[in-house]
Amino acid sequence: NLGVPVTGDDVACVMFTSGSTGRPKGILSSHRNLVSTVTAQTYGNFGPDQVFLQCSPVSWDAFSLEFWGALLHGGTTILQPGQKPEPALIAELSTRHGATMLQLSASLFNYLTDEHPEAFTTVTTAYTGGEAASPPHVHKLQQLSPHTTVINGYGPAESMGFTTTHTITPTNTPHPTIPIGTPLTNKAAYILDPTLQPVPPGVTGHLYLTGHGLAHGYLNRPDLTATTFTPNPHRPAGTRLYRTGDLAHFDHNGQLHYHGRADNQLKIRGFRIEPAEIEAALLTHPHITQATITTHHDQLAAYLVTDTATPTEDIRRHLANQLPEHMVPTYLT
Repeated sequence: NLGVPVTGDDVACVMFTSGSTGRPKGILSSHRNLVSTVTAQTYGNFGPDQVFLQCSPVSWDAFSLEFWGALLHGGTTILQPGQKPEPALIAELSTRHGATMLQLSASLFNYLTDEHPEAFTTVTTAYTGGEAASPPHVHKLQQLSPHTTVINGYGPAESMGFTTTHTITPTNTPHPTIPIGTPLTNKAAYILDPTLQPVPPGVTGHLYLTGHGLAHGYLNRPDLTATTFTPNPHRPAGTRLYRTGDLAHFDHNGQLHYHGRADNQLKIRGFRIEPAEIEAALLTHPHITQATITTHHDQLAAYLVTDTATPTEDIRRHLANQLPEHMVPTYLT
């Protein structure tokens, strides 16, 4: 006990995410952000009988649910070795320890459903998030594992993990689309036009978030904080809005539907990626003069201009020394 007073507004952790300027952004998240997301909530099962399996890197905001969501309620969390949870290991650990909850990126959810359905043998709650949910895979799991409740979740790190969730009702055929749902307790979402006025249900607009999940801002980036976290012109007074950069609409039942990005940010396996950060790293290579990042078959692809013939493995090693693995393009052309 260090005897240091800690309040809900004090910073609990700094999480880094891809930045459009070519350097990562450090998100300053408070104790209130974390505790309000995993306590007094109804979007999942929490308690001493729950076993949560880590399926996220420890640097990811999703890890907060897997770790604190269990421990703050007297439950058990199963930690994995290394920084890259492997599907086969997830399946083995889930069955060995009787996991009751798996939180998965949509890509990992789909892969486990297809290749390792035994991972869900004891799982009562499975979350799919980070990317658009796949209706065929959700339907397939619900047929294979009827005891598993499948929930689609949405939320950026700036709002501490899940901000909206939707419990997916089993049906005889796959749903045409799957909403991202309604906000958690103490969190809220707005769909606004360019003047920050609400748009009617059914109309696509910019998705803004507010509530107890909002981070203080970005570490040593007051400029970016000021443009991304803005005063809330709606209620309650004195609160802020976070501009997600996502497009969405509310339907007439109050469910949110996601429509993609309003900017150049990419989502790969649930990771937020700013192409400019990878392009900046590529341009530090002595033989690369131009670089553009896009996607090909849901994987990162880099198109390059060099001043001399350069082996792709040399470029890949150069990037691996500067960027995390998920930001190294699969395709180099």
